Amino acid sequence: MPEPSDILEHEAADLLDRQALRRVPGLGTELEDITEVEYRQVRLERVVLVGVWTSGTLQDAERSLAELARLAETAGSVICDGLVQRRDKPDPATYIGAGKVRELREVVVAVGADTVICDGELAPGQLRRLEELVKVKVVDRTWLILDIFAQHARSREGKAQVSLAQMQYLLPRLRGWGESLSRQAGGRVAGGQGIGSRGPGETKIETDRRRVRESISRLRREIAHMATARRTMRSARRGSSTPSVVLAGYTNSGKSSLLNRLTGAGVLVEDALFATLDPTVRRAHSPSGRAFTLADTVGFVRHLPHQLVEAFRSTLEEVSDADLILHVVDGADADPEGQIGAVREVLADIGAGQVPELLVINKADVADPLAVARLQAREPHSVVVSAATGQGIDGLLEAIERDLPDPPEPVDVLLAFDRGDLVARVHEEGRDVAVAYTEHGAQVSAVVGAQLAAELSAASLDPDGLVAAAPPEGAAAAPPVLDGARPGPP
Repeated sequence: MPEPSDILEHEAADLLDRQALRRVPGLGTELEDITEVEYRQVRLERVVLVGVWTSGTLQDAERSLAELARLAETAGSVICDGLVQRRDKPDPATYIGAGKVRELREVVVAVGADTVICDGELAPGQLRRLEELVKVKVVDRTWLILDIFAQHARSREGKAQVSLAQMQYLLPRLRGWGESLSRQAGGRVAGGQGIGSRGPGETKIETDRRRVRESISRLRREIAHMATARRTMRSARRGSSTPSVVLAGYTNSGKSSLLNRLTGAGVLVEDALFATLDPTVRRAHSPSGRAFTLADTVGFVRHLPHQLVEAFRSTLEEVSDADLILHVVDGADADPEGQIGAVREVLADIGAGQVPELLVINKADVADPLAVARLQAREPHSVVVSAATGQGIDGLLEAIERDLPDPPEPVDVLLAFDRGDLVARVHEEGRDVAVAYTEHGAQVSAVVGAQLAAELSAASLDPDGLVAAAPPEGAAAAPPVLDGARPGPP
């Protein structure tokens, strides 16, 4: 017969066992909500490419689809087939015509594809309708590029910029996915959503849109804060009087390889599109020993999504603030002129169209000599190099030295009161500016460019207030200084 103490212990253990919660695998009280953001994560495996040929030659259309194939392969997919349709303009409902949609569905079924990639940016309605008809996921060129950027972003700033671009793209394309996204929130304070929601009647799709807008606002604040730090570092580099040179060009044209060849930076070099997203700045020297900074930037591509240009604007300011752009072009590409045009279009969009440019024709070791000669004839201000073998690097450094701005010179001059134009230019173009007004004129001390230094020297006064050089024709005389009056600017 069991002891009373054993009975009490057994009952206590049984009570604890009944009160315990056990998780049963595979059971749940609510269906999992699949938001558009989760749905749009591109996990490509077998894809079919589709393009619309609206202008140019068939060769141009095939070249564009071949570039789309490289983008898809960079994203990690296997290309099953590619189709191009000749149309005056894309179909407003389904991108390609209704008959071609049926053919596309047959191709998708035949090759076992799970994704269709369109060579263009689809409107939300086109995306939705095309998916309904082909019965598989549809991705456009813009989202494919955004996905590649998301895979390659490494720094905190790069990840924030890519996330912002993705959110801006997704916001107008959010839609209900099944009945779960059309449910209305209920209960107190919008079903627990709190202040800022639309209240108990807010649907799941409205909740998603609100959350995306909140994420966009947060990312913009973070990027603005990081852009301030980047501008501070850029101002410090410019304050050291070291000229800045930026590598810009089409993606996979060899910019990182060229940076490694010129500076020994050791940055990642990969035969893939958009391998470099985070800018790298290194110091280099010209043949005469003059130092300059060399920055590697993100590569460009045809039809670069405007969301990316806007999100990466703080990074691309490295290009617009440079003293010289080394525009790197792949000399072995089938259409180098098209690459040059696409890059210059982006440069103009970010305000770098007026920055001096030196065209660098790369990959000379594998390029067709006739194609290189044609490019040199079209672009006289260019050099031919091979970052892989080192061919032409010495000539490139000499060309960089010729194109760098003149080194700044320190000046300490006395200017007449009527030369306010020169004082204004010193404030605008110089650094370390100090101006003191004396009874004879304005004593100006600064570091300025060689041309402005020569003009200041020609207009300077001697210590007794006499003009060392002949005054400009028609210049007014300096105002008299009365006894006891404090001299000052006119």
